[in-house]
Order: sequence, then structure tokens, then C-alpha cells
Amino acid sequence: MEVPKKLLNSVERCVDEALEGIVSSNGGLVLLKGHRVVLRSDLQHLKGKVALLSGGGSGHEPAHAGYVGRGMLSGAVAGAVFASPPPGSILAAIMTLWQSGSSGVLLLVKNYTGDRLNFGLAAEQARTQGVSVDMVIVADDCAFTQPSKAGRRGLCGTVFIHKLAGALAEEGCPLDGIVAQLTKATKSIGTLGVSLSPCSVPGCQPSFQLPPGDMELGLGIHGEPGIKRSKMAPADEVVKTMIDHMTDPSSQSHLSLKSGDRVVLCVNNLGALSCLEMAVVTRAAINYMASRGVQVSRVMSGSFMTSLEMAGVSLTLMRVDEEILRLFDAKTTAPAWPNLCSESVSGRKLYVEPAERPAASEIKPDQGPFTLAMRAVLESVCKTLLQRQEELNALDRAAGDGDCGSTHVLAANAIQKWMQTSTIPGNPSLLLTALARLVEEKMGGSSGALYSLFLTAAGPKLREGCDGADWAKAMHAGTEAMKRYGGAAPGDRTMLDALCPAVEELMKLSTAPPGGHMAVLQAAVEKAEVGAESTRDLAAKAGRASYVASEHLTQPDPGAVAVAAIFRAVFEALGGK
Repeated sequence: MEVPKKLLNSVERCVDEALEGIVSSNGGLVLLKGHRVVLRSDLQHLKGKVALLSGGGSGHEPAHAGYVGRGMLSGAVAGAVFASPPPGSILAAIMTLWQSGSSGVLLLVKNYTGDRLNFGLAAEQARTQGVSVDMVIVADDCAFTQPSKAGRRGLCGTVFIHKLAGALAEEGCPLDGIVAQLTKATKSIGTLGVSLSPCSVPGCQPSFQLPPGDMELGLGIHGEPGIKRSKMAPADEVVKTMIDHMTDPSSQSHLSLKSGDRVVLCVNNLGALSCLEMAVVTRAAINYMASRGVQVSRVMSGSFMTSLEMAGVSLTLMRVDEEILRLFDAKTTAPAWPNLCSESVSGRKLYVEPAERPAASEIKPDQGPFTLAMRAVLESVCKTLLQRQEELNALDRAAGDGDCGSTHVLAANAIQKWMQTSTIPGNPSLLLTALARLVEEKMGGSSGALYSLFLTAAGPKLREGCDGADWAKAMHAGTEAMKRYGGAAPGDRTMLDALCPAVEELMKLSTAPPGGHMAVLQAAVEKAEVGAESTRDLAAKAGRASYVASEHLTQPDPGAVAVAAIFRAVFEALGGK
């Protein structure tokens, strides 16, 4: 098995370079020389207040350095990847914080044996030097129904403790007071994770293997085994399983939760879930809490305590009251703390009604002489697009996803259905407006947007009249809108290569003599067809085809061919040969 790829300079220096990256990009942080310790750059503001120190192995970023700042941690000590930091560095951090004038130093430690030992040793050494120091252990893992003697593991709930401790320390609460409040708060926090893939320490193979289609419930943030493997399931089902397990009263590790309780929810990305997946999981968690009658007062969703590149998520719940929420909402300068809304998310109205917009089918103007001619034109265009579906799809396969014909058929079907149930307006402006709405809603994709732009911009030019000059202005306005918003121009191998020369010819409608309009239209059709054929030799500079090598583009552009076909259908419907 190959060692997974990672974007690093060296395995040996990756932790030091990561810390330098974090500190160099945040003006409120500094590094303690000779140690992997991140400190607040304003240590003078700790005078008379309790300093807060946490840390652990690297690989869990943004924990813990990302939570250093006013209102959260005073410092964070980093070990090697997934390894507890050495007691010498922990002691150096304690002494630096103590000598800055703090009234005491509180160590916030995840419940892992290495962390307990090394932070504990450093604490004892500091006491011998007269430092007022204490420690709070966070053990929020809800995975095991009967935990071993080592106890529940410390997971993402530690971040909640960072926040509460920081708010209390900033207010000047004494060391023993902070310890008492945090000890109580730790009993109200539970966390459970699920993994879809393993992670790997830099330079090493993955820490475990998961068969394709499997997931693992209850694993640790270092890749320690979980409690159960099962087949992948929908997000709603996975979230329900996680929360039910976390709150199962038969488990010794459960978080007691009943209807009417208020909680803060943290949806924590373990490393490699997409933002899309995270949003779906967050929705599922909020909805399931609501179904159980639990009020979600605050939500954090993002990466807060990761496990390198593990694809997975953990859920953390903390029961809260008004005092805990007050501390949770207190301001902090810690760079990794999110900008949260300080209002309850439960019971919020998620949707607002859109502004009223009449549907195309609701436009019921009077008929006129124009109506019969336009029905014939629309029927001809729809028939042509239906007949040429496969031809357009085949042309599109070389440059896109092969759906150009199918997309145009969506428009044709929508127009046919509309003509069966609606009166074709006798006013050209209203007709183009109705057609713009139809193609926007039913055609979809870039083509739908472009045709809708053309029709929407052209329609207003026909409000006052519909003689040759008015149609010329309308066609010009529509083409200019497509160029302005689409970003393409003639010569870019798009539908504009057929449309622009045709519209340029149609501008002659402004000066055409009576009875000369069909001759102008015929010339426009010919220009469109020549323009479409010319795209065979053009290099694509816009649209999806611009990402395809020129040597693979040997056929005409399908969009241009469709435009030429539409012009031909209009011409023939109006009696042209």
C-alpha cells in the first residue's frame, strides 16, 4: 500500500512549519522560541487574571492553536502529529504565562493518557516553583457503553470548555471558581464521531482500513477503533443513529437529554467532508433535535477538531442555561472561533415568500392578427427542434455533455404545452416576455439563460410598435444582452457566430421598402447558416467547449447550428422558400 500524498515540505518539519503558518497569518499570536508553543501576543493583558493553557498532538487543527486569543486560550502546546507534547514545553508555557503576571494557570486537557501524564508532570513541576496551577480534564466521548478504566476520551467538546473558560477568565473569575464551573460543565457535554475513511500520519500508511461502502461509528480522533462498522446510510439516518447512541440512558457514557432541554450543537468536520455534506449533516442534526423536542440554542458547523484528512464528522451536544449561553456568546479574538449568531436556531422560519411574479400561463391578452402568424412560427420552430434533437446532441458530445438537442427539446415541449393551454398574445412584446419566462423555467442550463436574456431584452423594444424598425431594435437589444452577460463575442465558436451576422442583416429591416422584409429575413437565414458552418474552423474561446482541445472540435458548434435552424424555421413558417 502506498503512503498517501500530502502537500508538505518534509515530514520532520511539518508541525513547526504549520505553527509558523498559523502565527504568521494571525497578528494576535506569537511562538515561544525553542518550543512548539503558541501564545497570545498581548500577554500583558493577563495581569491579575487566570491564564489558560491547552494542547495535544498535532493533526487536529485548528485545535488548539486556533483557539488562542483574548476570551479563549492564553496558549497552546503542540506535540508531534498525534503525539502528546513534551512536559518540558508545557512547563515552559506555564512559566511564561505565570511570569506575565497571571493570577494562576489552568490546564485544559483532553482525556488521553499521554496528555494527562505530560500535562500533569508539568503541573507538578510548576507547583514546586510556586505557580498556582490546576487542571480540568475533558472526557466527552459517548462511544463506549462501558468505558475502560482509562475513561471516556476527550474530543471536540474540549473546544466548548476552551470557550467557557476563556469567558470566565476574561471576566476575572478566580482559578478555583473557573475550575468549579468547568467541572460542572464537562458533565453536560457529549460527543460521538463517524468515519467514512481513515487518516494517515505524514509519511505513514493509513491508520486503519474501511471496506468500500462501510462507515465506522465511535472512533477516536487519532484513528482509534470505534464501536461498530456498518454500511453507508443516508445522512438523516446516520445522524439519528449517532444522537440516539449518545443519549441512550443504558450507556454509562450517555449524555442525559430530554424534551425541553436547550443545547449548543457542534457539527465538526473530521477533515475531509465537503462543505455540501457538512450542511446536509447540520440540517439533519437540527431537525432531529427538533423532533425530540430539544431546543438548539446555538450551532457551530465547520472544522474545529479534525483528524488530518479523515472523511467523517462528529456531533457534540452541550446542555445549556442562560449563564452558559452568556459565556458561550462572549467575544473572543481566537482566529478559529466562528462568528456565530447569538439567537436560538430552533423554531426559526427558514423561508420567506418570493415577490409575486405572474406565471407565463397567467398572461391572457387579446388575440390579434399577429397571433395566427406567431402560432405558425412557434409550431415550426418546435417541430424543427424536435426533429434535430439527435443531430444537436451528437454535435455536442465532442465539446460538452451531449445534451444540446435535449435541452432545446425541453424548450420546444414547454412552448407546445403552453400553446395548448394559453392564448398567444397579439402583442409581440408580451409574447417575447412569455417565451422568456418559459425558456428560463423549463429549458435550464446556459442555453436557457441565454435565450431568456435575448427575449427579455428584446421584448421592451416592441411595446410601442412592431414594424421593421422596431423588430430591428429588438433583435439588436437581445443580441447585445447575450454578449454583455454571456461574455462571448462573434468568433468565439458559440451561438453568437450564427446569431450576430443574422441580426446584423435584420438591421436592414429599418430601411427595407414595403414588401422587402422577407428578402431581408431570407438573407438573415443564410447568414446564420454560414455563420454556424464557420464555427467548424474556429477555436472555442467561451462556453464549455473552450476547455476542449481544438483538435477535438471538428464539427460545427451545436448552439450555432440550433440558432440557424430556428431562423430557418421562422422564415419557412412565414412563407419563405
